[in-house]
Amino acid sequence: MSFEATLASRTVLRVGILQVELDIPWARSLKDKRSVVKSIRDKTRRNFNVSIAEVEDQDTITSIVIGVAMAGSDVKYILGALEKFKESLSDWPDARFVDAQVEVI
Repeated sequence: MSFEATLASRTVLRVGILQVELDIPWARSLKDKRSVVKSIRDKTRRNFNVSIAEVEDQDTITSIVIGVAMAGSDVKYILGALEKFKESLSDWPDARFVDAQVEVI
């Protein structure tokens, strides 16, 4: 089978990207903020098959911006999984949900 035929028969890779902004008004230091980010990251790794990183405002004490990515071939599944993740953050006890944007490429 040629390279072109192999490409034509493959499923298209989709990547879902979620950016979530959270507020932690009680935080008084970057150490407070890092503990919240660490707890979110640890729980995410246990419960969701996604990659996660703090992507903005690393030096802002009361704000967290998290980027989440998930790869797959089923857009509905990716969107559903990212929505579940977003819902889990909207109920997070140590942070207040502010905003979220999702995109699939």
